[in-house]
Order: sequence, then C-alpha cells, then structure tokens
Amino acid sequence: MRRREDLVRALTESGDLTDVWREAFLAVPRHAFLPDTVWRMDPLEPLNRNENPTAWLDAAYADDCVVTQVDDGAPDGPGLPTSSASMPAVVANMLDLLGAEPGMKVCEIGAGTGYNAALLAHRLGARNITTVEIDPVLARRARTALTGAGFGAVTVVEGDGLLGCPGRAPFDRIIATANAQRVPYSWVEQTQPGGRIVTPWGTAYFTGALVSLTVGSDGVARGGISGRASFMDLRAQRVREVDFDEDIYSEDRATVTRTRLRAQDVLRGYDVNIAMAVLVPDCHRFPVPGEDGLWLIDPGTRSWASLRGGEVRQLGARRLWDEVEAAHRWWVDAGKPRAPRWRFTVGPDGQRITLRR
Repeated sequence: MRRREDLVRALTESGDLTDVWREAFLAVPRHAFLPDTVWRMDPLEPLNRNENPTAWLDAAYADDCVVTQVDDGAPDGPGLPTSSASMPAVVANMLDLLGAEPGMKVCEIGAGTGYNAALLAHRLGARNITTVEIDPVLARRARTALTGAGFGAVTVVEGDGLLGCPGRAPFDRIIATANAQRVPYSWVEQTQPGGRIVTPWGTAYFTGALVSLTVGSDGVARGGISGRASFMDLRAQRVREVDFDEDIYSEDRATVTRTRLRAQDVLRGYDVNIAMAVLVPDCHRFPVPGEDGLWLIDPGTRSWASLRGGEVRQLGARRLWDEVEAAHRWWVDAGKPRAPRWRFTVGPDGQRITLRR
C-alpha cells in the first residue's frame, strides 16, 4: 500500500493525476494485475516475482510501462514486446481525456492486464465496462485478475478490438490502449452521438499521439491530437518488422544524389515527426547512431533510402527520401504547423487527416 500511495502522490504532484481519478488509483492495486514474470526494457530482460520480489514490486509501482508479454507468448520468438501495463501517468492522462462520468458505458479496446478496466470500473461501475482483448491468454488472465480484485462484473470479451463489441453497444465512450494507424469506423458506429473516442495514433514513421474524437449526429467522428503517448499497434494493423539483411539490398544499384537537408531536420521535434507520419505513409525511419544519418524503409514495396553526410541513396518502387524531403518542404512552407492543427475525420469512407487552417 505504501508504494501505491507514493505513486499516487507523485502523479498528483506532477499534475498527471486529477482529483477525479485519485480515489481509483488509490483503491486499485496495480501489482495484482501483473503476471509473475515481467520484462524490463533496455535491454529486455525478465524479472520474476518469486526470484526478486522487491524489484518486481518496485517495477509494479514505478511510473513506467511494464512489459507483460513478449512475442505474443511464443516461447522461442525474437524477443519483441507485445503487451504491457502502460505508464501510470499516461493511463491517468488518457482517463482524464476520456471525460467519462459515473454510469456511462465504456468499451476499452485492449484489455491487457485488466488494470485500466479496473480503474474505470471503480469509478463508473463494473457493469458499465466492457474490455476487448484479442489474445485469449491475456483475456483469461485479465478476467481472473479483475475477479480477484473485486471487479468480476466487468465484461471481458475475447475478440478483435478492431471490430469493437457490437453486442454490448452503444457506448458513451471508447478508449483504446493500442495504437490505431487507422481508426476503424466500427468504433464510431458503436459510440453514441456526442460520445467520445480516445486512442493512441501513429504510423510506421512515428507513434506518439493521443487522438480524441467526438461522434456527431451524422455518424462521423471528428477531432484531433490532444496529447502524447506511444503504444504498441493493434495486432490487425501491425506493420511488418524490418529485417535489415533482407530489406537493404543491392546497394550498388541505388540512385545516388545529394541534399542539404539534415537527418535531424526530419527526426527531431514532435511536430515535424507528426507531419512526417501523416505525409509519408508506410515508411519506417531509423536514425544512424552517433551521426547525422538515417535509413528509410518500406518493406511492402521493397523500397529503401539512406542519408549519410549529405549523400542520399535510394532504391525501389518508392523514392522514400524524395517523399520525406517533399513532405518537409511542405511542412515548412505551411508555417511548421503544430501537431494539434491536424484534424482527424472518421466516417463510413474511412479515416482522413487534414490540416486546420
């Protein structure tokens, strides 16, 4: 309990936790929703509760994310995080942005550990909360943890969150705890007019935005970027991981040009990263450690580009550096618009992102 109180105090002092959610954070034990083995980052290494209980509890109540699954649970995968308990400050910010009130029906996309659903249930009532989880093992674990913590009335649905939960709709609020590159219209259809959708958003180039949308009486959701957070992708929208050995090929065949633009011009700064994420789709970017350089890769079209020392090399169906340079020029000519100026619209014809004047 002492660790929990210390975390709540720190979040309150930082301004991340408002009085509205403080009681829930005090009442719901985060450690009760974590598996016995979690993983610490940089480097990724396991931390077992039975082997090191003090460090495990410290991780449970640190203001940091805790990786709770790697490689979708496969025993011999490459070692990639695939589920986590989100950073408490981010959880608090998202709940505040959601604007949910007691009695409202909320659908959470991505149950994960079940902790976020428990916070919602404490304040809004467990029967008003539905949480959807695509991974059957995680869904069962979340259901068990919620029941053990006294929130067994929360509805845990095993299914693809991309589809929402039509059987429990309509909802007053939908909150996603996984990154949506394209906000699905199913979420809009299942939200009451005047209701709100809060989701992380980002692309292969950059993830780090929180998008808040309000559903109109015309069945279209509109809104924009209202905060910062980086999450793992919805599994149905995952992009293929880059394999440098496979995706960087035939370097001797690349077109070689030069540029005055530096890598840091398209890498440093939140606003420029958001612009690149919008304007250059399906493009991974990798800074070159220790120098002003980067790689750009689109595995889907077998395209790559590199920038090092002003020299540009490109190969494939797309000229990725040309796209990035043109996008940067457009962003500069537009007055270097800040991230909140991007307007998101999600209707029956899909998601559109435009710049507010």
